[in-house]
Amino acid sequence: MSKIDDVAKLANVSKGTVSNVFSRKRPISAEVARRVLEASKQLNYVPNHIARSLATKQTMTIGLNIPFVNHIYFNSFQTHLINGIVARAATKKYRVLLDTLSQGELDLPNLSSLPMDGVILIDPAEEDERIELLHQFSIPYVVIGRPANSDIDHISYVDSDNVQIGYDTGRYLLELGHEHIVFLNVPEKMTVAVDRKKGFELAMQEQGIPKPNYSHHFRPELKLEPSAFGYMKTMELLGETGTKVTAIIADDESLAMGVLRALTVLKLSVPEDISLIVISGDPSLAQKTEPLLTTVDLCASRLGEAAVDTLFKKMKIVQGDTEPNGMIQAKIIEKNSCRRIE
Repeated sequence: MSKIDDVAKLANVSKGTVSNVFSRKRPISAEVARRVLEASKQLNYVPNHIARSLATKQTMTIGLNIPFVNHIYFNSFQTHLINGIVARAATKKYRVLLDTLSQGELDLPNLSSLPMDGVILIDPAEEDERIELLHQFSIPYVVIGRPANSDIDHISYVDSDNVQIGYDTGRYLLELGHEHIVFLNVPEKMTVAVDRKKGFELAMQEQGIPKPNYSHHFRPELKLEPSAFGYMKTMELLGETGTKVTAIIADDESLAMGVLRALTVLKLSVPEDISLIVISGDPSLAQKTEPLLTTVDLCASRLGEAAVDTLFKKMKIVQGDTEPNGMIQAKIIEKNSCRRIE
């Protein structure tokens, strides 16, 4: 393993400068920091704090990276996911350190300052830089969600079977007689969104439903609140363009609330005029509306527990081979928001 002296020599700086780049105790010019980080990457240098953590496991802490865009807010899925992670980690007396740096903000100096023995990442994006960084420096990690880094093989991850979720949700509405269905999805940059769209469209195609009868819409960006997207898209489709719609799939409880608000403005009722089903991280929230909403339960707590189990195997905290991926099956909970088309 390379040492700090090797990095300093290759970057043509002092050992103190290398240390300051990673500790950020003193300001360093962007050019010098770039040279140090490039030298570290070339030499596969791991800062002492990380190396010591990986060797001794004395921090008894795992990191949980949940990126936020412009506000600190946990949706119901994330809340239940965190509950599962914290509860499972506590069984081995491990603490969980919450890291809210986004993909573009997480770099080696930030990583080296966090006292942790392993990392769980959620919301993977295409060619996720966080995964690249952790893989490069051999830090144990597990991804919640399907990773899509083309240059890394055998990434350990756990996930809901999102293709199946998209398929089952669409098929459920088709079996109720619906053919004019709208799917309001999360942003396309998230792999979960792509997988659910794939399953949804497969269900439509298998039943021979023509494309004009159904439509799929990604939320354009993470900065747009889910409820705002649900409201605006529903108003656009049912109000402005007059699109024929008998059922809506909302990929988030907040998004579903926006849909309900728009339907109220348009004087449309659920399920008499529009059936509504929500893909949910916390089905109990959908039981506080009128009518009670039919949900697809993602079993988020179980997903969090499975992520910790997989990470502990990679960290050699528990025995057992690490499976490359594990799937948690979702389930549909029927309530009163979807009606059969006669």
